[in-house]
Amino acid sequence: MAKTAIAYKEKMKEISVLSLICSCLYPETRKNIMGEFEDMDIKPINKRASGQAFEVILKPPSPVSDAAHCITNPPKKDISLEDIQKKLEAAEDRRRSQEAQVLRALAEKREHERDVLMKAMEENSNFSRMAEEKLQLKMEQIQENREAYLASIMERLQEKERHAQEVRRNKELREEVTA
Repeated sequence: MAKTAIAYKEKMKEISVLSLICSCLYPETRKNIMGEFEDMDIKPINKRASGQAFEVILKPPSPVSDAAHCITNPPKKDISLEDIQKKLEAAEDRRRSQEAQVLRALAEKREHERDVLMKAMEENSNFSRMAEEKLQLKMEQIQENREAYLASIMERLQEKERHAQEVRRNKELREEVTA
C-alpha cells in the first residue's frame, strides 16, 4: 500500500507539470481520458473557477507492476553452522579491531592533551617568573626613587638649617653691633 502511495505521489507531480505544459500548448480539451498510466487513469472533471479538476482512478496492482515496486530479500541459501560461526568470529574480530582503534585514538588524544597541559603549565610558569622579575625590578626602581627623593629632602632640610643658623648668627651680630 505504501509503495502505491509513493508511486501515486510521484505520478501526481508528473501530472501537474504535464497539465501545465498541455494547458499552455493546447487550451482546448482533448479526450475524456487525460492520460493513462500503468496503475491509474486520470479524467478531467468540469472546469472550475479556481482551475482544472481531475479524477484519479487507481487500478488494482498488476503482478508485473507489483514486482517492479517490491524489493525482495535475496534468496536464502543453506547456511551451515560452521559458516555462521565463521561470520560471528569475523564480526567479533572486527569489533575488537574497532575497539582497539578507538582505544589507541583515545590514548593518543590523552597524550596530546597531556602535552598541551604540560606546555601550558610551562608557559604559565615562565610568565609568572617573568612577571615576578618585572615586579621585583619595579620595586627596586621605586625603592631607589624613594631613597633619592628622601636624600633630596634631607639635603634641602640641611640647607634650610644652615641658612637658619646663618640668619641667627647674622641677627646676633646685628644685636651686638647695635647694643
